[in-house]
Amino acid sequence: MEQVSPYEQLAESVGAPGSSTIAEIFRFLAEENDARILLAASPPATVEEVSQKTGIPVEEVRKRLDALFQKGLVFKSRKEGLTRYYRVRHMVQFHDATSVVKDPSPKLTALWKQYMAEEWAGYREKLVNALPQPRLRVIPVNVSITPQTQILAFDDVKNLIDESRTIAVTNCACRAVEHNCEKPLEVCLQLNRAADYAIERGTGRKLNKEEAIQILNLCEEEGLVHCGSNQRSPGHVICNCCDCCCMFWGHMKYVSPSRFQAMVDPELCSGCETCLERCHFDAIRTEGDTALVSPEKCMGCGLCLVTCPEGAITLKETRPEHFVPA
Repeated sequence: MEQVSPYEQLAESVGAPGSSTIAEIFRFLAEENDARILLAASPPATVEEVSQKTGIPVEEVRKRLDALFQKGLVFKSRKEGLTRYYRVRHMVQFHDATSVVKDPSPKLTALWKQYMAEEWAGYREKLVNALPQPRLRVIPVNVSITPQTQILAFDDVKNLIDESRTIAVTNCACRAVEHNCEKPLEVCLQLNRAADYAIERGTGRKLNKEEAIQILNLCEEEGLVHCGSNQRSPGHVICNCCDCCCMFWGHMKYVSPSRFQAMVDPELCSGCETCLERCHFDAIRTEGDTALVSPEKCMGCGLCLVTCPEGAITLKETRPEHFVPA
């Protein structure tokens, strides 16, 4: 029987058995002893435990784990006064953690781009079909919604920022790999534990709350869609997505629409069609001199209302069934 290499084992561990590209990414990032350490770091283990499993001296394990942490291949769990390390667990985590390092190697970016073009769609289908519910949801823009609508805390990007203890911004992992547009790159907001991780690695820049809101405003002006964790608490990230680079763009089993829908006041609409250019979802059309919204296509992001010169567009709650789980 042909022996499976450590890199093939690592590819299988993140859900990509048989993928030569993912094995090559691990090979590029990890030397042979690094690969042995990664295989030993599951379940989470201390430096001493990894050393015992691999036979590699403690100080060498410590040094290599620090480097693997910087590369995005291992994470830290701190409990009961001990630091344990665990290896990257799945493909999305692997992609995102390794793509946002400072000054990424062109070879690494090329390998990820190759994987995304040739193999990602198949993995994504398996992943989303296994999910009990979408992992992300669209969050409306940072503007006032119609007065009669009750805005819940998890529907308000400003509230998500206000409720976070630590905030950092990193490069968007998807745009860092794909480079299909000129949209801003440093716009992925990390919250709380995710922010702590990004700051410790040096891949994230710490922000105050005012700076975070400024980034959200910039994203709205640039036509990027806010997406957050599909939960009631602040979660760990506010993504700002484009339709040409995002790895999960438009996949309703992974990204749920917000509870809101754009509404056009025909008395105010001038038919300028600015909103058509802003909508990523082909949810707006014109009839005569008036814009009309297709409810089945609208994701409730609100980008259309940000630049409406007549103030003719509002967001109204029309999908109360899109509640967010606890």
